[in-house]
Amino acid sequence: MIIAVDFDGTIVEQKYPKLGKEIPFATQTLKMLQNQGHRLILWTYRSGKELGDAIEFCKSKGVEFYAVNKNYPEEVFDGNISRKIKADMYIDDMNFGGLPDWGQIFDSICNGNEIKYHNNRRKGILSRIFG
Repeated sequence: MIIAVDFDGTIVEQKYPKLGKEIPFATQTLKMLQNQGHRLILWTYRSGKELGDAIEFCKSKGVEFYAVNKNYPEEVFDGNISRKIKADMYIDDMNFGGLPDWGQIFDSICNGNEIKYHNNRRKGILSRIFG
């Protein structure tokens, strides 16, 4: 599976342009996913020095990405190519429902178990909207 992973607020706490502290179990989970054969793409707003800092942070934790802000390493962007990353799954703190616990993310990807959101927030909101 190809998995696009955000950096700020997902791998580390949201402190952009600085590096936040690692979110518990983020890099360990990413390494386990890689060991199971999943291809990881770093998919982030960062560029320049800030992007380099994010890449180095992940590398220092043993996570090296298949590609960074690209669909594959050799991809070259110009004005005629979409910047959208093609992936089977996107892990991002801005997902509907927020960022689940990394253990839940791993369990969902590897075992197909449904992610349960804290305090049933999603279910509560949807039942208020749809009655």
